[in-house]
Amino acid sequence: MNFNSALWQEIQQGESKTLEFKQQLPKGEQLVKTLIAFANTSGGKLIVGVADDRQITGIQTDEFELMDQIASIVHENCLPTLLPSIYLETLNNKTLVIVQVHRGSQLPCYLKSKGREQGTYVRIGASNRPASLDMIHELERQRLNQSFDEQIAWDFKLTEIDITPLEKAFQQRGKELNEQRLHNLKLIKTEHGITHPTHGLIILLGLYEHVEIKCSRFKGTDMTVFLDKKEYTGNLFYQLEQTELFIKNHLHLKAEILGLQRTETYEIPMAAIREALVNALVHRDYSNFGRDIKVGIYDDALNIVSPGGLPHGITLNEALQGRSEIRNKVLARVFKALGYIEQWGSGIARIQQLCQAADCQLPVFKETGDFFDIEFIRDVQPSAVSEGDQTGGQIGGQIGGQITESQRSVLLLIQNKPQISRQELAKALQINPSAVQKHIENLKAQGVIERIGGTRGYWQVKI
Repeated sequence: MNFNSALWQEIQQGESKTLEFKQQLPKGEQLVKTLIAFANTSGGKLIVGVADDRQITGIQTDEFELMDQIASIVHENCLPTLLPSIYLETLNNKTLVIVQVHRGSQLPCYLKSKGREQGTYVRIGASNRPASLDMIHELERQRLNQSFDEQIAWDFKLTEIDITPLEKAFQQRGKELNEQRLHNLKLIKTEHGITHPTHGLIILLGLYEHVEIKCSRFKGTDMTVFLDKKEYTGNLFYQLEQTELFIKNHLHLKAEILGLQRTETYEIPMAAIREALVNALVHRDYSNFGRDIKVGIYDDALNIVSPGGLPHGITLNEALQGRSEIRNKVLARVFKALGYIEQWGSGIARIQQLCQAADCQLPVFKETGDFFDIEFIRDVQPSAVSEGDQTGGQIGGQIGGQITESQRSVLLLIQNKPQISRQELAKALQINPSAVQKHIENLKAQGVIERIGGTRGYWQVKI
């Protein structure tokens, strides 16, 4: 057996999004479901003559009759017509029939006998799944080279929408968000003399219920016990900012002496985490209204999981090599205009480079079912402490360790923005202003913070 052959190595990796094994030719519809799923997703190969355990068994019938039979089944059962490549290869002196399908250009492909709504299949992991109506609509948009966020959001009236958060984001970067730019970025569209918002504008402003990030800090290495939990809604820039603060509050700090200066850095570079969060916000599937982004912090890892898998059927290997496919064109344009995206297709490479430069373990990128998962490996050395724990330790040495987790969150926000108001603290922490006031009074009484100046003054942390 040629152990160095590309086909042998491919088989040894097992069934996947783009590879399926059959010991013998499956029944007509079962064969076609697999080929349709490949065509609707990333393309792929069906290899006849390989068992599920990757053993090479070869085909037991006349290979040319089998190839003609496959061509006939595909022609009779697929719409639009699929034109697979059907060819032979030999491994271990045994003949294999390979049916290779490229990603379709006339999407969606479906089983003729069941019709488009019931007969469309997609590839999720190593299995074929019936496509939901949302998936079918997404395949149609891909055929037309459109994205969900470019389409008009008919349930919203432009006159009833406050775009102030978006205007502020542009102003902070010295740019004006006028009507012409709104049109150019496809945040609005005019039809029959009436201007409407697109899904992209509604998503950016966070007006859909499923546009949120759920953050959790778990005890240990599984999801059994929650230590902290927050759900962030509102415009995407606010969600990004608050999620970063949540993560900072639960990561370790490392101290180094560089020259005469003591510097503190997070165990995972925040620039890499920010890149991963932007990636999740820009590339997740917003057309499915039942899912959201989830951030999980464990003792040994930080996970950022976004719904939708990789866009437009690209494979994980292609994404790791820098191939760029944009699922949400409006969001991508806006985030690039605001400087959150440097170059198309550079996100994953940049995350890896930032972790490498910080002498951290490289993150793990996974496509699990219909989700994309970035896992950062945490520093679990006993000497490391989280920022919240470190604050508590410092305070504990001075005032007996009476700082609560909520008060640590207040301190972190004040450290990041000394001019922050009580109302802003309440909004960031998702608690009542009266509760914020109690935390502040407690911290002041313990000598941890001091107010400098009046209403236009700022907070000073005294630890």
